[in-house]
Amino acid sequence: MAIWHINGGRRLEGACFVQGSKNAVLPILAASIVCPTETNLLNVPQLSDVAMSLRILRQLGCTAEQQGNDVYIDSRSIVTNIIPHEMMECMRSSVLFMGALLARCGEVRLSAPGGCKLGSRPIDLHISAMKALGAEVEEQGSEIICKAASLKGARIELPFPSVGATENAILAACAAEGETVIYGAAREPEIVDLQEYLRKAGAYISGAGTSNITISGFDAERYVGHRIVPDRIVASTYLCAAAASGGDIELRGVDSRQFSRLQHFLNSAGCDIIPAKRSVRLISDGRLNAVDTVVTGPYPEFPTDAQPLLMAALLKASGRTDFVENIFDSRFGHTRELSRFGADINVEGRQASVWGVRSLQGATVSATDLRGGAAMLIAGLSADGESRIIDSGHITRGYENFDYKLRSLGADIFMEM
Repeated sequence: MAIWHINGGRRLEGACFVQGSKNAVLPILAASIVCPTETNLLNVPQLSDVAMSLRILRQLGCTAEQQGNDVYIDSRSIVTNIIPHEMMECMRSSVLFMGALLARCGEVRLSAPGGCKLGSRPIDLHISAMKALGAEVEEQGSEIICKAASLKGARIELPFPSVGATENAILAACAAEGETVIYGAAREPEIVDLQEYLRKAGAYISGAGTSNITISGFDAERYVGHRIVPDRIVASTYLCAAAASGGDIELRGVDSRQFSRLQHFLNSAGCDIIPAKRSVRLISDGRLNAVDTVVTGPYPEFPTDAQPLLMAALLKASGRTDFVENIFDSRFGHTRELSRFGADINVEGRQASVWGVRSLQGATVSATDLRGGAAMLIAGLSADGESRIIDSGHITRGYENFDYKLRSLGADIFMEM
């Protein structure tokens, strides 16, 4: 259990580098076992989800070590294809070991994954992709067993561009005989990064970043070196925090095109956004205006992970902003806690309406999920007085040294364990 203490009302100023992407590194960690190889990863964030993925790799028989932001994996020896339930339930991305282990071992035993409670998050698309490649899938209670004497290239049509299902299909297809084409694939930058890693590892894969991805074989390399891309959601968090609190910050080492939709809304709200080739600067006086309706959708539309962050930034904005959530059916759990700061929010189904208030007051709240917890930190930074965010471990799943980096920008914040 962690308690985040914040004294709000301070401007954020300065520059910082953005950590490596959680959503990019987790599928790459799973991908490291598709073939026997050694992998060195750079710019890996120190997160609890990363630590759990490394534990899973060691459980499977790999060497998996992290020193600072560098990770070394030796997957040449795998001793089991079973992932214990207690490891699976810790994070959603553990399901990616389904496709990776099926590719490597021809069989995998695992259970439904855990992660943030954001409503219905079935893995039926993942299972359908495995079946399309020739796997037999059996469910015994909470255990899922996938088997395939051999995988065959297939046409996989995803009715929804699920990121996880796209990644799982890619990983399994690496071991399939013949060509696999994934239609309706997710287009997120993290999938492009997975493709780049797999290419270095010896996969013949193309199309990531578009709706159609083709995989046509694998000639395994003995060694792979790869640098993880910056985290666009973490970058969005810092921008929203500075927009709400007021300030002048520069984020370095980022590709601002990956979060252009967020920049559009912050600019419309009254912030000055100055993008450069590998950085972005935001200037805000903290007096924001409401923006047009924010509708979440698959990339390149507005990301669901940034929805709580932008909402927190606009709690004091003049006027009304509507948020429509199209990805998760329970993504507004953070709104009740934000109301404790004095925010005026009304939720009806998949829409939340925010009426800007003159000021927010410090409050004691509980983090509901990873991005919801970050939204509460943003609210606390822009509120008057002291706030406490009680967190059972959500925030550290996605943010590396978050309190330290915010303090480097002028925030009065510390985390008590």
